[in-house]
Amino acid sequence: MRTIWKGSLGFGLVNIPVKMYSATKDRRLDFDLIDRRNHARVRNKRVNEKTGEEVPYKEIVKAYKFEGKYVELTDEEMERAEAEKNTIIQLDSFVEEEDIDEMYFKKPYYLTPEKGNKTGYGLLRDALRKTGKVGIATVVMRGKEDLAVIRPLGDALVLQKLRFVEEVNKTEDLDLPHKVDIGGAQLDMAVELINQFTTDFDIRDYRDTYTEKLMKTIEAKAKGKKKPAAKKVETIPTKTKDLMAQLKASLSSGQPRMRAS
Repeated sequence: MRTIWKGSLGFGLVNIPVKMYSATKDRRLDFDLIDRRNHARVRNKRVNEKTGEEVPYKEIVKAYKFEGKYVELTDEEMERAEAEKNTIIQLDSFVEEEDIDEMYFKKPYYLTPEKGNKTGYGLLRDALRKTGKVGIATVVMRGKEDLAVIRPLGDALVLQKLRFVEEVNKTEDLDLPHKVDIGGAQLDMAVELINQFTTDFDIRDYRDTYTEKLMKTIEAKAKGKKKPAAKKVETIPTKTKDLMAQLKASLSSGQPRMRAS
């Protein structure tokens, strides 16, 4: 794996040199845009909107529009704005992980110790594991500050970015039912249905079947084969008056309506 960040993990007055690696990978197929007439790649160009001419990469700079005018910023100026946070992930506090709503979690990264600095790394990991707490920190990467949580995962420490509260849309503007007028029997039956299909969660039971099927379609087309037409899927919302009948049918069938492939 490629190192994407180097710095220190601050734990009180202890500094632990670490390297950061992406903990996830994008499994989406990488499609190219082409001209169907001759299958040549279609490229995006950086064009000056005033002149219509292509702009050399070396002439492109970052700028922020302030009071109607652009203010250019160099990489050095952006780094100086938070010089310390660019190199140190300082654990400011420790909390119970369940106190953080899952809505705030974003991309995870692995942290590994630099050579010769495994003791401090292992100490923090084991202390977090023993207390059941996670560390809260801020990290600046690529010109953006993120809130982050540090937690143990097996032998590793994982840094997982968090959304700031202003990044999560509130539900007040959504048309949601505050309270539904249903009989107790329907609620009891819905609970029974959930309990009937409750199982232990194992992530290995789930696969990205969409990408697999899409790859089979690509392989078939490459060999000149025709795939069968896709089946039309139609879903019919259950009407309120039919809820009880559908719940009973679901329970008696002994099978959930949808299962992971």
